[in-house]
Amino acid sequence: MTEHQSSPLSPTVQQAQQAWAGRLLAAAKKKGLRRAEFTRSTGEEVADLALPAGDDPQYLSQLGLPGQYPYTRGVQATMYRGRLWTMRQYAGFGTAAESNQRYRYLLQRGQTGLSVAFDLPTQMGYDPGDAMALGEVGKVGVSIASVEDMHVLMQDLPLDKVSVSMTINSTATTLLAFLVAVAEERGLPPSVLTGTVQNDILKEYMARGTWIYPPRPSMRLITDLFAWCGQNVPKWNTISISGYHVREAGCDAAQEIAFTLGDGMAYVQAALDAGLDIDDFAGRLAFFFNGHNNFLEEVAKFRAARRLWATIMRERFGAQSDESCKLRFHTQTAGSMLTAQQPDNNIVRVTLQALAAVLGGTQSLHTNSRDEALGLPTEASAQIALRTQQIIAYESGVADAVDPLAGSYLIEQWTDALEKKAREYLSRIDEMGGMVAAIEKGYPQREIQDSAYRWQLAVERGEQIIVGVNKFQVENEAPMPVLKVDPEVERQQIARVQQLRATRDPVKHTEALANLRAAAQGGQNVMDAMVQAAKARATTGEISATLREVFGRHQETLVI
Repeated sequence: MTEHQSSPLSPTVQQAQQAWAGRLLAAAKKKGLRRAEFTRSTGEEVADLALPAGDDPQYLSQLGLPGQYPYTRGVQATMYRGRLWTMRQYAGFGTAAESNQRYRYLLQRGQTGLSVAFDLPTQMGYDPGDAMALGEVGKVGVSIASVEDMHVLMQDLPLDKVSVSMTINSTATTLLAFLVAVAEERGLPPSVLTGTVQNDILKEYMARGTWIYPPRPSMRLITDLFAWCGQNVPKWNTISISGYHVREAGCDAAQEIAFTLGDGMAYVQAALDAGLDIDDFAGRLAFFFNGHNNFLEEVAKFRAARRLWATIMRERFGAQSDESCKLRFHTQTAGSMLTAQQPDNNIVRVTLQALAAVLGGTQSLHTNSRDEALGLPTEASAQIALRTQQIIAYESGVADAVDPLAGSYLIEQWTDALEKKAREYLSRIDEMGGMVAAIEKGYPQREIQDSAYRWQLAVERGEQIIVGVNKFQVENEAPMPVLKVDPEVERQQIARVQQLRATRDPVKHTEALANLRAAAQGGQNVMDAMVQAAKARATTGEISATLREVFGRHQETLVI
């Protein structure tokens, strides 16, 4: 059924709705709904879809129907009525064994997907024991120095059933190679693996800084992974194009859309230049957005990004497949908005940020823990963060209706305005020669810095209220327990790497790294050689050092 309207639908909308119900909705329902029926407290049924009453000439072109181009109202016809978003809590610290225990803890409490946080040495291609790694091993994520660590990290986890997201960029090819090697050594073909690797290097040059190689060879590694996964790991999302980190660095909502989609366009163009067909890889692109504080603006942001990406893919790149035009995204609530003061307030912030992401149509969600402004989350805090998602999903009723805020005057006006402003940024980036050239010139970096400066001034002047920080402070707050990583972790990891080097086959190891170097120098796809290096027990640092010999190291451009 469709929602009862106070006045009749226009003939064009009615015809489109009937075609949608007969094709997309029927197919979605055949896959199953979460419940046989969805009802309100009064006993009335929540209909399949609410539509505009009367004549709205722009409705079909600007909003359309859920699961239908331009996807403003969502990428699935039934959205969360069919399946809830993936509750993917980002976690990792210390050793692989400790992180494995946390994953099992979260899965037992209802988490539906894994999201792996890696420590800085792993992210930047250094082994425990390297001078550049000292003091950082296991601190902001898990230390993974070899395929042996990956075996421990994934111990007793069914890789053919659970989706694994890995937040890793410069060393993304290496960590995926480790995971593939683990699967194969367990007797599983890589084709059964599902998940995502972030693999978004451009935002590192803009906002985060965990780069290793210069931009252009880094882009080559990304397109190698696209092509290889298309043949070998077809269910894997080969990139998570991330606006999260540029928003954390201080940009506004329109900049988050523009710089994220600008990065996406650069990756698409690089893949096309490498000879890939748009509809062979575009359906496996994923995005990663920030769930920020302004509730209504965030809902509009997600809808604007989805519509803009669909039109870019169809009109600019000529994508024919519907799947190529769908912007699927993960959301993480805003870490930069958490406060060390009155940390329990963060539960409320995270709830509102998460609700905005759900109302905006996210495909998966991480909710930050209340204590993350102080340190890594404790188990108790991680459970509250997960329960926040579960209460939104099962108690609030928002998952029973598809795109419930569609048609709000304010939401639609803000959606249009954000899309317009994002298009203006993308036009300027095009004039510079694309996103890689714009980054090399420092353009997005300057825009982010200026936006962050404006925000900080507003906070310091009291124009932007931060509850518990510049207003409503509390004297003598009771301290909150903070999880601390034992320094023994670093010593254990150094010993593990030393043991690995002492027991591996030196001939196979040397040969595998030589083959990787030759592939990088010769322009072949590096992924087969990377997987063989993983199986030969080459370490994260050794693989990265081999590629640095060929590609060099990025030198950051100073932006003033």
